[in-house]
Amino acid sequence: MILLAIEKNMTAPQIGQIVRKNEQTVRVWIKRFNAEGINGLYDEPRPGTPKVVTEEYSQRLLEVVRQRPRALGQPYSLWTLARLADYMAEETGLRVSPETVRRVLKAGDIVLSRPQHTISSPDPEYKVKKRRLSKPETT
Repeated sequence: MILLAIEKNMTAPQIGQIVRKNEQTVRVWIKRFNAEGINGLYDEPRPGTPKVVTEEYSQRLLEVVRQRPRALGQPYSLWTLARLADYMAEETGLRVSPETVRRVLKAGDIVLSRPQHTISSPDPEYKVKKRRLSKPETT
């Protein structure tokens, strides 16, 4: 867009209004294009924290989440993001946040849902009694 505007002899402030950038940014882009050609317009690498989660960690997490916690010697029956993060920290030595665990699981098409608590009883007549209690009495 900027290159087309330059060909039309537009000024940096005019181009800036079109692309919604300030004129200094437009001038930097023009300067980079003149110095390096089209390659000068690509984004430069940006600083940031390097990835902590490795491919091996991701694969192991996906294996672990598909197993029941009790089968792995844990004292609970359902996984939560925090429990998975703690378990993986003990197993791999790599501590990540529950949010990072959620992102890795999402990338593997796994979504943990909140546990659904149900009340049950070993009493064989439980369902009959429960229905009797939930029906409104008519008098």
